Amino acid sequence: MSSAVPDGPIILFDGVCNLCNGFVQFVLPRDTEGQFRFASLQSDVGTELLAEHDLPTDDLESVVLIEGEDCYVKSDAVIRIARLLGGPYALLGPFRFLPQRLRDWGYDFVAARRYRWFGKKDQCTMPPADVDAGARFLE
Repeated sequence: MSSAVPDGPIILFDGVCNLCNGFVQFVLPRDTEGQFRFASLQSDVGTELLAEHDLPTDDLESVVLIEGEDCYVKSDAVIRIARLLGGPYALLGPFRFLPQRLRDWGYDFVAARRYRWFGKKDQCTMPPADVDAGARFLE
């Protein structure tokens, strides 16, 4: 991995998807320890990390969590992020015991309709003004 990419969990998200951006906006204030870093799937860092973990770099319809050498996609990523956030969000943890095929079916159902239901931006969204973008968002 590039030396410019920090240690700690990195959430890769679709930077033009309103639902995905909403997910990032949900995580940011709840990540009180500032453990997560963020990068869009479309960014150079995102593309590099996807390739490094043998994931498609051109048509991935998933949030991705990179945690050291481990990589989580789809429902596994959402559940792992919730567990790392702790508090009431950790209650999603037991869902990891449901069959992955079932969890990912639900994830894929929403992902396939996310632009239609939630809309799409022309370009990646900028982080909110109250967030130290340089420290939390990778380019």
